[in-house]
Amino acid sequence: MREATPPLDGIAVVSIATNVPGPVAAARLTSLGATVTKVEPPSGDLITRVAPGYYAELTAGQEVVTLDLKTPEGTVALEALLAAADVFITSHRPSALARLGLDWEAVHARHPRLCHVAIVGDPGAGAEVPGHDLTYQAVNGLIFADDGAPRLPATLIADLAGAERAATAAVTALFARERTGTATHHEVALSAAAEAMADPLRHGLTAPGGLLGGALPGYAIYAAQDGFVACAALEPHFLARLEELLGARDHEGLAAAFGTRTAGEWVGWARDHDVPIEALPRA
Repeated sequence: MREATPPLDGIAVVSIATNVPGPVAAARLTSLGATVTKVEPPSGDLITRVAPGYYAELTAGQEVVTLDLKTPEGTVALEALLAAADVFITSHRPSALARLGLDWEAVHARHPRLCHVAIVGDPGAGAEVPGHDLTYQAVNGLIFADDGAPRLPATLIADLAGAERAATAAVTALFARERTGTATHHEVALSAAAEAMADPLRHGLTAPGGLLGGALPGYAIYAAQDGFVACAALEPHFLARLEELLGARDHEGLAAAFGTRTAGEWVGWARDHDVPIEALPRA
């Protein structure tokens, strides 16, 4: 059977966004079939130096070009790319885009069919306030361990959630252009993405003692003989099976049971008995 044409086949994307959110959004659009050109400054993208493997994954299938947008030559080259593009992704502050002549009003006047997705820190007037994933997670209460001590996040929640929102904004803009014939500008704020990701915590679901924050014995982390396992027997039928097989119903009883085998043995046991249990990777 012939493979289906990717949904964004024929769509051209130009991104001048570096670091994490922009490249992740561009990679998502690439996976949907878009042709992506990633424009980097002469200094390159920070990810290249700190996480080259990640950079390679994010730019796979894309054309990467180096342009100095502060020079006439760089400006001319970018304009040629934008003239043939459908979507333009940026992650600069509005004032920086204005200095480059790449703010929405200026770009839209020159390229009326070009949709613009602007990734910013805070929405609206707050877009000029500096920030990064760490600060957006911090203000939303996402960087505290169980003992209340602050810790660096294990992943970049604001950046990754913001990237998915940016990809969605690009598709939305393309759909709107198809219906109306008019290109649009979409602002994606990383702080808003982090706030949305913190909603389960804000509403008590994952807060300490909340339903998914330690209250349920069947939904918890337990020590095994050689590490830890995550037990997610949330639905009643999973919990009933777990309690029946282990002969325990509370945290103490389940902790004692999980301590009798290795993490790997528990994963095998869980597969045999259709219970959601996984081993935590060792540090």
